[in-house]
Amino acid sequence: MNPEHEEIAVVGAGLAGCLLACFLARRGYRVALYERRPDPRTGRVERGRSINLALSERGLDALRRIGLAEQVLADALPMRGRMIHPVVGEPAFQSYSATGDRAINSISRGALNNALLTAATALPGVRVAFDHRLVGLDPATGEMTFETPQGKTTAAAPVVLGADGAGSAVRGQLLAYGVLQESLDFLDYGYKELTVPPVGGEFALDPAALHIWPRGTSMMIALPNPDRSFTCTLFWPTHGTASFASLTSPAAIERHFATHYPDLLPLAPNLVDDYQHNPVGVLGTVRCTPWQAGGRVGLLGDAAHAIVPFYGQGANCAFEDVVALDHCLDECADDWAAALPLFQARRQGDAEAIARMALANFVEMRDKVASPVFQARRRLDHALERALPGRYVSQYELVSFSTTPYARVRRRVRRQQAVLGAVAAGTAALLAGAVGVAWTRGRRR
Repeated sequence: MNPEHEEIAVVGAGLAGCLLACFLARRGYRVALYERRPDPRTGRVERGRSINLALSERGLDALRRIGLAEQVLADALPMRGRMIHPVVGEPAFQSYSATGDRAINSISRGALNNALLTAATALPGVRVAFDHRLVGLDPATGEMTFETPQGKTTAAAPVVLGADGAGSAVRGQLLAYGVLQESLDFLDYGYKELTVPPVGGEFALDPAALHIWPRGTSMMIALPNPDRSFTCTLFWPTHGTASFASLTSPAAIERHFATHYPDLLPLAPNLVDDYQHNPVGVLGTVRCTPWQAGGRVGLLGDAAHAIVPFYGQGANCAFEDVVALDHCLDECADDWAAALPLFQARRQGDAEAIARMALANFVEMRDKVASPVFQARRRLDHALERALPGRYVSQYELVSFSTTPYARVRRRVRRQQAVLGAVAAGTAALLAGAVGVAWTRGRRR
């Protein structure tokens, strides 16, 4: 395909879609971005929609390639570790890295989206059609049908790329045509967002940490925002006792928070209103195959492989998808029929790896971070990283502070754990032997 003479359709002008438009425009393509919502730069925000995210090395690597990393980081808030809030007692800080100087970055989702959208539309050949909801797509011809405030309209493109999120309309159309299979694995948990406003113009909590309230069957986290507020996210069961379904009155809400989150209650004056009016979001993993149809329709990011948010890697993984697709186009000389299957072959294993790690991290954050055994293991991880730099690297370090492919991260961590297990078993055997010898000698005396 000759980039100069073709207009690629990208459905979804969110984070992944806008970044993808930037990469394609830099390759010389004309790009039509279609977005079902109004222009986000108008300032209209859906209530309860996540307003911040954690940006780490994988996402930053993609932004550096289009010259946006420095601009985005200017308003970011670095978080160097977790602050664990027990029911009783003082919060305890757990550093993310062995050296204590690595950080993930809390940034405004809206500000990042606006920066990417502005960067994309500033490039020659990029146009955006807002209020365009995809309702039809013929994967054989690339003809699309959209619903708009003015009625239905059609458009066609030689290549259509779906970057329209977990509820992807492009994926839905491919499913309707019978050209892909999907699985949706939902957790029995939902999420709801609350706000902790500034106190006297300052942060009410330490802004250099991601705050966690682990409570076994549920948890809450809080990330700092540039306006000195915090966005708190409750991850609770959707049904049963102590669930979203069970707390219905203001008194019950206040009692529950006073019992389980006593240090938060005085910091959240609008807690009851937020709780009663912000929606409960769903949590799940989306898998599908293939990620493309006929070499002319493709999926990437959450549209292809949505994950739960517990590793903070959703946007980072989607950004990495864009970089990977760009590499595939290089290798295939912009032959989309070759590049799209190659992209899936390169990325599907990594997408599955981070999906599994994100689910495992939910259990860690909910159940384990407050455990003395877990904390001892973290200290051991950091001690080994300092003693064996480059040879022993923790899973969190590899996921958040490197671009090591996710599947390779899982393999490496399994090898490290096997070695540690063998060393621990050998040490235990030596200690047992030494105790046995000492006991025998003592009896002979």
